[in-house]
Amino acid sequence: MKKLFVFFLLFTIYSSAQQVDLSYYLPSENYDSSIPKPKDIIGHEVGEWHITHDKLVEYMKALAASSDLISIENRGKTYEGRPLLLLTITSAENHKNLEQIRKEHIDATNDASLSVDNPIVVYQGFSIHGNEPSGSNAALAVAYYLAASKTAETQDLLKNTVILFDPSFNPDGLQRFAYWANTNRSKNINPDPNDREYSEIWPRGRTNHYQFDMNRDWLPVQLPESKARIATFHKWLPNILTDHHEMGSNSSFFFQPGIPSRTNPLTPQMNQDLTKEIATYHAKALDKIGSMYYSEESFDDFYYGKGSTFPDINGSIGILFEQASSRGHAQETTNGILTFPFTIRNQATAAFSTLEAANKMRLKILKYQQDFYKESRNTGSKNAIVFGDEKDAAKTFHLAEVLKRHQVKIHEIKSDFTQNGKNFKKGYSYVVPMNQKNHRLVKAMFDVRTTFKDSLFYDVSAWTFNHAFDVDYAENISLSKAGNEITNLVLKPGSVSFKSDYGYLMPWNEFYAPKALHAILQKGLRAKVSMKNFKNGGISYEYGTIFIPVQNQKLDALEMFTFLGEVAKESHININAVNTGLNDGIDLGSNNFRAITKPKVAMIVGDGVAGNDSGEIWHLFDQRFDMPITRLDTRNFNRVNIAKYTHIVIPSSGLEKSAITKLQTWVRNGGVLVGYKNSARWLASNKMININFKRAKRDSIKDVSFENRSLKSGAQVIGGAIFEAKLDRSHPINFGYKDDKLALFRNSTMFMEADKDSYNNPIQYTSEPLLSGYISKENAKVVPNTVPFKVSRFGRGRVIVFTDNTNFRAFWFGTNKLLMNTIFFGDKM
Repeated sequence: MKKLFVFFLLFTIYSSAQQVDLSYYLPSENYDSSIPKPKDIIGHEVGEWHITHDKLVEYMKALAASSDLISIENRGKTYEGRPLLLLTITSAENHKNLEQIRKEHIDATNDASLSVDNPIVVYQGFSIHGNEPSGSNAALAVAYYLAASKTAETQDLLKNTVILFDPSFNPDGLQRFAYWANTNRSKNINPDPNDREYSEIWPRGRTNHYQFDMNRDWLPVQLPESKARIATFHKWLPNILTDHHEMGSNSSFFFQPGIPSRTNPLTPQMNQDLTKEIATYHAKALDKIGSMYYSEESFDDFYYGKGSTFPDINGSIGILFEQASSRGHAQETTNGILTFPFTIRNQATAAFSTLEAANKMRLKILKYQQDFYKESRNTGSKNAIVFGDEKDAAKTFHLAEVLKRHQVKIHEIKSDFTQNGKNFKKGYSYVVPMNQKNHRLVKAMFDVRTTFKDSLFYDVSAWTFNHAFDVDYAENISLSKAGNEITNLVLKPGSVSFKSDYGYLMPWNEFYAPKALHAILQKGLRAKVSMKNFKNGGISYEYGTIFIPVQNQKLDALEMFTFLGEVAKESHININAVNTGLNDGIDLGSNNFRAITKPKVAMIVGDGVAGNDSGEIWHLFDQRFDMPITRLDTRNFNRVNIAKYTHIVIPSSGLEKSAITKLQTWVRNGGVLVGYKNSARWLASNKMININFKRAKRDSIKDVSFENRSLKSGAQVIGGAIFEAKLDRSHPINFGYKDDKLALFRNSTMFMEADKDSYNNPIQYTSEPLLSGYISKENAKVVPNTVPFKVSRFGRGRVIVFTDNTNFRAFWFGTNKLLMNTIFFGDKM
């Protein structure tokens, strides 16, 4: 009976807390009655239901229509077609001169002699992780307050501040999570954490459509949502950018600074000092409403691809907020029942305290930004960097594209030249002068770092872009090598050299060659792959060159020429026509040209499968190469007839035992199975591939206190570093690579021993493999000469495994081809 009474009391306390209106979030004062409240538009109080993105858009449009303090723009759309809104909130007078204010703000970053007594610019962004929704829900209350408040303090704030207000960084994820939370909400809210409401189904609402964590894309800028916000950032160069998140339900509220020793050394100390001063405003505001909080005890400012850290290398101040998550409408926690409205109130409070700090610290923060760029201009080198790939214009273009999105000036090279044994070819290479405004950002993008103050990282410890894109790179290049500045960056056009009655040769080096080959096979044309090097017509061709004969095809010679011209144009590749099959080396009729069959690829997804990894593979096929990939859900796998698939990809996962017999039969009959990361262990444990794993030897731990025990174990994690491997380019897994070395991204501690026969180790880490990033001394002893790739025959099929993700975050262009090689040439390995 006593337990029943306590349970009833908890529900009574919860119910009274849940029945809130705007007064719960906002101070009591007179508001402009002409401004619609959120409930007037969306039909419910803030926090009563989870806001869906369509309703959020509806309210923001209504707010802008009713207030001369707000303008609104749609900067694009998500993969699911949702608008990427931005509200600009400032005084009516400022709105009349908004472009002039922006221009003067930017001018002050270019000229240190100009006055900085201008409005401060604050970019406030909410819920980049869709299932961390308190931010976007708080945006309703915050935007209403800024439009409707009539106090002198608010008027002064809007006079001195331009607020770039992004109500949802992740529309697709927010919609997905709101649907889940709302469809599982009971009339009588049940805060039991075991209730279905608090356990989203796979892949959950954290990510965008293709399951990317968009809070890792501020630097690579590969996704449409990122492209919109980065364009806004560089257009305005805000002084402060806030990023509102959620964390575990048993936590409280976090605001930056993070752990001081985990700040990127390229970030100025003044940035952290100002962040700490701003933090006093958060503390004061949260004290006022009695909310618990902490700072400087977790999280970090190291990876510039996060929203709270990216501003720090751009003369701005990034601030992370982490609110304990109700993960629905209410949840029992160690701190009592955590209600959704409570989480919203904390986020709104932090949004307001940021604006208060910005207003009161305005001149100091404006001066900091001006000094940041003054120092940047004064410390820039008079030389340049150059990057390129003489055989892959598209991959090089996409790296240049990232730089252009960050408003970095790039030039074509004046003429071909060689530096440090690398050939830089005009049209395939770019020069980046280092005496430009954003040279610090360029330095951060190409940074190589192997020593660190700290051994724990919230994210990756390396992202060096020349390694990520697998391009040749050189520093301290004379500016005399630079040609014209590129203002309109375009992909190199593709073409077919001439019409042939014999055949066509397509080198496999270009990034979009897999897209072209798929289109050719999809058309029903025959194609073959070269297993050896050769010359035809004086032109050298490497392993992996594709031969498309003209005879015995479903298209006649003219039709084929026309079709291949379309393919070359769409894939930005050059296809060479030939008049003879007589080569220097293997001839075109040789058995060393192997027939390629059209692949039909499936991927296992669902519960137990790493959502980010599977999303990256899906994106690569669907967006980059226009190739279909069937996603087989783990819930239905045992009922699916998999005989029609030639390839099955298993992202990092551990499938149920019942799946193994089915897969074994399928591979024995000729299927190619490709497993990533933990899938390798699962396949090895089920005797589908023979792998000897190595582990780091850990000595007994001495002189480490109980308090610091987690730091010691955490130091053994490889959060993300870059390692060098040597390649056997005659092996089909390496077709299309021009060099004998390749940089690989690794974020696992799975190490596979090399085979005793060297030809079975086509990708093998070198004896000193670390190129950039952190690795513990223990793990550093294990990595050398291990292998990140293995392939084994199994009946008539193949089992292929990778220890790490070759498609990391959509910007690791340099290793995308490894997966494509398993798809087109896996049966030849």
